[in-house]
Amino acid sequence: MDSQKPVSEASPPTVSTSAATQLSAIETAKRAAARLAVKEHFNPESRYIGIGSGSTIVYVVEAIRELKDPRIQNILFVPTGYQSRQVVLKAGFKDLNFDSLPADTLIEVAFDGADEIDEDLNCVKGGGACLYQEKLVATQASKFICVADHRKLQYRLLTNWPTIPIEVEPLAVTTVISALRRLGSTAPFVREGHIQKAGPIKTDQDNFIIDAPFPSLLLYADIEQAAKQGVKELKGQGEDGRWEVQALAKEIKAIEGVLSVGLFVGENGLQAKARGKIAGGQKPIAAYFGMEDGSVAVRVTQDDGTVVLRK
Repeated sequence: MDSQKPVSEASPPTVSTSAATQLSAIETAKRAAARLAVKEHFNPESRYIGIGSGSTIVYVVEAIRELKDPRIQNILFVPTGYQSRQVVLKAGFKDLNFDSLPADTLIEVAFDGADEIDEDLNCVKGGGACLYQEKLVATQASKFICVADHRKLQYRLLTNWPTIPIEVEPLAVTTVISALRRLGSTAPFVREGHIQKAGPIKTDQDNFIIDAPFPSLLLYADIEQAAKQGVKELKGQGEDGRWEVQALAKEIKAIEGVLSVGLFVGENGLQAKARGKIAGGQKPIAAYFGMEDGSVAVRVTQDDGTVVLRK
């Protein structure tokens, strides 16, 4: 889900003409990405469809509704939180709580946004504080599809997006922040509400979100390349604050009091299925980016497991 910056209670912000034009272009880009993602991955004969959170997902639901296929009324849409449930209901679709899914049942496809996506389809998510339910739905989906605008298309995670969102039990906030500092995070903090004096933001599970800054995250390919160049000191295990993305996700998840980590890494749903698992994966199989020129770029996993950018 896309996050918003806090605004003053006293008066609404003034938006310049140029800023409004830029915002309109971004929304147009999101809509284009959503329409192509729905065209290529939505099946009106599906039984269960996951719907994520944030402004981009509004356009996914819009694209599904515009199909005007009567079979859609037979689909149960599984939302990732209160906001996405309202989007589903407003569209006239049927919703289903995640915990009402039948046992050993996979969601056919889940659509969601992301705060940043790297060249290996690892994602940072949780900017909108729906982190835990987003991960529940993604990891129960045969196919997880991300939809975003061009700002989220990056080479490595934490390039533009500054922090890793982490959902934490409120009692554990102090100890989790201390543990994150030991891992190399610079000044992790509890996310505050948008209204002054409202206190920390609470998730749908009544937990807090800690935002933890780290240097940009490495891929295994970076470590292998460094080794080939004779730089054997780079291990991606926190030396000088540098972490390989999966290693850091594992370390943070192991901290007592952490419910979920806003790094979506590891297998995708198709890879999990190939290993015989009745589960999805954290990573999307494809990510759709609405570009500034009106086109849509797609970062997609090929049959051999490599990821390519299709324009």
